[in-house]
Amino acid sequence: MSTDSLHDQLYAHLAQWGLRSFSSDADYFAWQRATLSAAELNRLNAQVERKRSGDRQDEIAFYDLTAELHILPVLYSQRYEYFMEIGRRVLPRIGAATTVLDYGCGVGILTTFYARRCPETQFVGIDRSPGSIAVAQSKAHALGLPNVRFECRDVEVEVLRGSYDRIIATHALVQAEQDPGMPSRDWTTFERARDEQQQAAFEQRTGIDVRLDQLSEALSPGGCMVIFEKTRQLARLVPFQRALARRGLQLVEPPEPIRYRLVEEVADDGPFYVVQKGSASPFAWNEAPEPDEGVPFNRAMLRSVPHDPDPDIPLYENHWPSAQQVWGSLVGRLVQQEETRREPDGRQLHVELGSAEGLVYLYCANTFDQRQLILVEGSRKGMLDSYYREILSS
Repeated sequence: MSTDSLHDQLYAHLAQWGLRSFSSDADYFAWQRATLSAAELNRLNAQVERKRSGDRQDEIAFYDLTAELHILPVLYSQRYEYFMEIGRRVLPRIGAATTVLDYGCGVGILTTFYARRCPETQFVGIDRSPGSIAVAQSKAHALGLPNVRFECRDVEVEVLRGSYDRIIATHALVQAEQDPGMPSRDWTTFERARDEQQQAAFEQRTGIDVRLDQLSEALSPGGCMVIFEKTRQLARLVPFQRALARRGLQLVEPPEPIRYRLVEEVADDGPFYVVQKGSASPFAWNEAPEPDEGVPFNRAMLRSVPHDPDPDIPLYENHWPSAQQVWGSLVGRLVQQEETRREPDGRQLHVELGSAEGLVYLYCANTFDQRQLILVEGSRKGMLDSYYREILSS
């Protein structure tokens, strides 16, 4: 199937669900206000706040509310590009599977798309929101899809039955979106210790322990799992990959980070994984930072200082992991002030002010992979003095 054909099919399918694509926040929120009453918006906002508590019942209540037919197209239109990006990647990977489980299917937007395109395959969508499952069942009936059924099921409190050639889990396994993940050994490295206690704590906090146990048990011999979660940050990516590997799941293809828009906001999620139990994989789990967009360090450019430099713009600034490599390469580095301490959230923070190569620098690093390096001329040292104090007092 051509990419254009798949795109057109997804576009038509999302239109049948009433979803609309927006590139402007102003246009989207104008449509939201025109479609939903003030009372409905207040209900949604209140339920969003309750959902953030992490309580299971509050989360179910939120998804039950968003499944209401008047609200559904408005809320899910924010994720329009998500559905397009995930749908076009998952469908080709269903292949010749005879049974497919869509775990955390929600209202079944993508589940019904897969079932329409693969009429010979039997699909099961499960979710713990009764409101979402009721909508999914109704839509499948309206679309005339005899090869899909939906069940209201919570694998955390009941055993998952059946065996599946493909298991799809997208934005369904890691429920604690704000969890910072697993810290590195110390502020000088991106490596994580092989600490079973830390690993188990991460899996329990994010809820993936029971979910992954159940899903991996339900995977048929030779079957594949297609997984996409909000684990792009290295501190979350490493323990998530280790959780997959602990259950014997190996990569079938290289992981793919995905970027898409939530109207105007850009989401960098993933990676998109296809994994399988069995023999050793030609693709190794990678725990190093991915190539970043940090500014290359050019000593010749640093020496070409303009006559009237902007007082607020440094000669060089890098907020990416590559800042650590640049900092380590500075010649004649002389530390003038530094502090390393443990923050209230458990991360180790290091802040350093010094001189090197005839310039003044500030370097900041912590164990959740944040790095920052700033270089200025010696005459502007006061600028970095202020920033140094600001970081330590924040």
